[in-house]
Amino acid sequence: MVDLRSTKPAVDLRSDTVTRPSAGMRQAMASAEVGDDVFADDPTVNALEARVAGLFGHEAALFAPSGSMANQIALQLVTPRAGELLAGADAHVVTYELGAAGAIGGISTRTWPAVGASLDVGQIASMIRPQGYPSLPTRAIAVEQTHNLGGGTVIPLATLRTLREISDKSGLLMHCDGARIWHAHVADGVPLHEYGALFDTLSVCLSKGLGAPVGSLVVGSAARIAEARVIRKRMGGGMRQVGILAAAGDYALTHNVSRLAEDHARARRLAEALSKFNVVNPEEVRTNLVPIDLTGTSIDAPTLAAEAAKRDVHVAAMLPHLVRVVFHLDVDDNGLDQATTVLTEILDQSR
Repeated sequence: MVDLRSTKPAVDLRSDTVTRPSAGMRQAMASAEVGDDVFADDPTVNALEARVAGLFGHEAALFAPSGSMANQIALQLVTPRAGELLAGADAHVVTYELGAAGAIGGISTRTWPAVGASLDVGQIASMIRPQGYPSLPTRAIAVEQTHNLGGGTVIPLATLRTLREISDKSGLLMHCDGARIWHAHVADGVPLHEYGALFDTLSVCLSKGLGAPVGSLVVGSAARIAEARVIRKRMGGGMRQVGILAAAGDYALTHNVSRLAEDHARARRLAEALSKFNVVNPEEVRTNLVPIDLTGTSIDAPTLAAEAAKRDVHVAAMLPHLVRVVFHLDVDDNGLDQATTVLTEILDQSR
């Protein structure tokens, strides 16, 4: 059999979205039973939606082609047009979705300072504008679990529970951008249904870490997901025989969740190896992301990424002085060793 993944770069650590479907996943896709999902009669999609809803203790879920679309559908479910959403300043829904909340959903966003998983719930509470306030009232809060620009950090369950109490007292709804919530689940051992109980809507991704080629889901009540189906169609996300993609997601959930611990361990090992350069704190690396902070060094992020790419190690320059390294199921111990050697050499030479 021809290896359809053989053209990939030697070690690609830019994101956990760069994975290629395994042979088993491709077989599941090829044999998937399909229907027309716009008519809600694709059995493989329906089964995946029911499975994911059950994992999070909710009534229903809806398959979407991307995490950004899933987020934007969910935000429209919890925040009415001209309503206000509170989120972190570096949240994906604010930073990496091209203003979609305002452009598509008519949602106004206001942010608290970028602190990753270290949420100051008191500060968030102080930002809430009540109904009847002489300016725009707050309608919902969004958090990110795990936190991308926070370096894959995990918001503690106790913090989320406190935030939920605050939102309930203020009559607000809560959304979780759970693109990598699987990593938080594995890192902290928190059951998925406990996360689900804290949020009115969640978006969860199948192509980050779990290895599916595409797909995310919106999770919520039956009534909200019925509304979500309309919003998805309006946004151009209605698809036909999408069971082929849903089968990949189902395979990923079955085979690739528990193994995320391997990615976490490799990320920690890289962080420990690079800690001598004072660019990363290994104690803060708990999932599959390694943030390399080059502030105070003589090299910037684009230069380090370019130099590493010349040696077949691909990393992402996220900010002028921040490089992100992401471990995933297509990087084994040999890949870790190669990345460690290359990044160590570059940082050594830049001293």
